[in-house]
Amino acid sequence: MLFTHMVERKDQTQLTEIMKAASDPTRRALLTLLAQHGPSRVTALATHFDMSLNSVSKHIKVLEKAGLVVRRTEWREHIIEVQMEPLRLIDMWFDELRSIWAMRLEALDQILTMETANDDD
Repeated sequence: MLFTHMVERKDQTQLTEIMKAASDPTRRALLTLLAQHGPSRVTALATHFDMSLNSVSKHIKVLEKAGLVVRRTEWREHIIEVQMEPLRLIDMWFDELRSIWAMRLEALDQILTMETANDDD
């Protein structure tokens, strides 16, 4: 059974958004910082990058759209927090790929076993 049949279309769309968001090295670095240090102010996150605060904010918006971070406002500060739950879709996708690969290897092993048995006859 193919992955596309195992998950809902909504999950496929979200997986695509997650993969797009995580494809950029700056966004991966932002996720890593948030996972390591916990919720952080946008201005504090921006200090880790050689780019404008506006550019960092644009990267954060992509992560928000993918559901990988959430933003809350405390007074005038924007606090960003990583969300690990959406990553389950990536885990499910990789699990499906491993399962397919394992089935192919098992089928190959059966073919080789049958050929070896036939050669022994």
